[in-house]
Amino acid sequence: MVILALLAPADQPVATYSCRADTRFGKHTISIRQGIDAQAPAAVRANTRFTIAVHSQQGTLPTEVKGFKLQEVRDLTLRIPVPANAAYLSSRLIGGSGLNSTPSVQLEGNTAVVRVAGPIPGGASFQFPTLSIRLRAGGPGAVETKLTGTSYDDPGLTLQAKIKWKFLSTTAPVACYPDPNPVLTRTVIT
Repeated sequence: MVILALLAPADQPVATYSCRADTRFGKHTISIRQGIDAQAPAAVRANTRFTIAVHSQQGTLPTEVKGFKLQEVRDLTLRIPVPANAAYLSSRLIGGSGLNSTPSVQLEGNTAVVRVAGPIPGGASFQFPTLSIRLRAGGPGAVETKLTGTSYDDPGLTLQAKIKWKFLSTTAPVACYPDPNPVLTRTVIT
C-alpha cells in the first residue's frame, strides 16, 4: 500500500493520504489515493439510532515504489473517529477480499479502529471491508463523518511495508494522514 494509486472509478470520491515511510534508506514521502464512499441518513431526530457506513473501493497494490520492490504490506490500521454530537453504540465489518487475514474493529477512546494483519503481496488486488458504525444522535445540530489524522505524528492510517532494494529486504513503518480531509457525510439532527 506504500504509494498506492489505488484504482477507483472516476465518479467515486477519493481519499488522498499523505504518507511517510521510514526506511533504512531514509524517509520517503508518498501519496496514497483510495476510492471511498460513505453513507449516512440526511436527517434524523435527536436521541434516535442511525448508521454510518464507510466503504473503500477495490484497489491493487503496486509492485514497485520509488525504485523499491514492494514485497508485501501487513499490520494495516485505519482509524475513523466517532462523530461529535453522536454516541457510539456498536460497529461491525462487512465483506472485504484479498486481505489474507480476518479484519477486526474495536472502539479505542472515541475512534473506531480497523485492523488488517495481512500480509497482502505487492501487485495483489484487495478490498477493505465496509465499516458500519451504529450511533445515537445527540441534540439538534449536525453529525459529520471524516477520516482521522492531521500529520505523520497523528496518523489515521498506518502499515508495515516490506520492501526490497537490490539484495536487501527491510520492513518500513508507514504513517499516513488525509490531506485534504473533507466531510464524507453530514446528517442533520432535528
